[in-house]
Amino acid sequence: MDIKELVEMQRNYYMTLQTKDIDQRIKTIENIKIWILEHQNRIIEALKKDLNKDATESYMCEIGLVLNEINYQLKHIKKWSKPKRVKTPLAQFYGTSYETYEPYGVCLVMSPWNYPFMLSIEPAIGAIAAGNTVIIKPSAYAPHVSHIIKQMIEESCDEKWVAVVEGGRAENTELLEQRFDYIFFTGSVNVGKLVMEKASRYLTPVTLELGGKSPCIVDDDKSLKLAAKRIAFGKFLNAGQTCVAPDYLLIKEELKDSFIEAIRDVIYEFFGENPIENKQLVKIINQKHFKRLSHLLENQDIVIGGKFDERHLKISPTVVDHVDGDNSLMQEEIFGPILPIMTYHNIHEAIHFINQREKPLAFYIFSSQKEVQDLLLKSCSFGGGCINDTIIHLATSELGFGGVGHSGMGSYHGKKSFETFSHTRSIVKKATWIDLPLRYYPYTPLKDKMIRLFVK
Repeated sequence: MDIKELVEMQRNYYMTLQTKDIDQRIKTIENIKIWILEHQNRIIEALKKDLNKDATESYMCEIGLVLNEINYQLKHIKKWSKPKRVKTPLAQFYGTSYETYEPYGVCLVMSPWNYPFMLSIEPAIGAIAAGNTVIIKPSAYAPHVSHIIKQMIEESCDEKWVAVVEGGRAENTELLEQRFDYIFFTGSVNVGKLVMEKASRYLTPVTLELGGKSPCIVDDDKSLKLAAKRIAFGKFLNAGQTCVAPDYLLIKEELKDSFIEAIRDVIYEFFGENPIENKQLVKIINQKHFKRLSHLLENQDIVIGGKFDERHLKISPTVVDHVDGDNSLMQEEIFGPILPIMTYHNIHEAIHFINQREKPLAFYIFSSQKEVQDLLLKSCSFGGGCINDTIIHLATSELGFGGVGHSGMGSYHGKKSFETFSHTRSIVKKATWIDLPLRYYPYTPLKDKMIRLFVK
């Protein structure tokens, strides 16, 4: 079946209203959950082949988060789906007002390669929960995970409701030529712009989960060793191939040397004295990205790491000193295990530097002073973030996750996913046993007075 036929088949199925049945939505999501629980080892094996992810990391950052999101959706879907009563103005006596959630229809979920399982399935679960049909397009850069996703969906779902399209650029292009009712894209800014351009032909709404250069600010020496540990975790998890990884460090000048020593100790604690040989070190996804990252390290002041294993596509956790805004490391999102360090003398310098650039997806503050925390939160715009930690804000269904400006638009996780894939309809239901004459022609001075009394 070609892509056009698949979209048409899902649209016809959506028109049967089957996807609006709450029990059927729950059953479909439960089928996916059962498949995941029964085939965890196969998912882990696929992630190992594509990214060399350790089993623990695969569960913690992909499978576990998907299961948590599934359980959250299953727990709340019936409550979220109920009409929501709101107050009715006296001028509309006698009537009742309420909102209902309507699925958009046929949705496209396009996912990236860095967290290929989680970033395919989490948004798809939200789309199913909201009552849509879904076509999932995994990344061709993670072929083993792409295959396992396709097999999972084929064995647990009806293709008319949920389907997977594998392939590369040609399939992406063909998909974007189709008319969808909603498009959810996770990936780079440049491709996000193309997705939005293609969607504009049909005025199709989009969610864009992009990225950018997410800053990490260290403003005092309280718990500096813990800060180094949490920053290293966020930066070097998945070999830095994380959209919310700290992209660069802004640290007070007098704290820099102590921080470098602290993060050196942490890297050795995490990966040993020769990290490039550590079997748990995630690999760079492909040769293209490996070469891009290795070129970024040319002529840099490398103070930690900087070792390469081209055969296995590995780069050791690397820290670079003496970086400024014109450095090649500051021209694009790094998306690799490289942490550039920049210094400032007062917090206003850091704020000015951040605000001169595009709005980041994530923002991290390490400070024991509430006034500094509050000043940074008030002064800088970003998608989401943490105070005294990194990346964990995306690991909960209670918080929405999304970007702003060049880092994206829209959000998901938990109820936000349900709302993202739903159109909120406003409805007023009027009684027929009474009909106030005020709004009808002809208008009179008495009607004018009464209208001004009611409507204000």
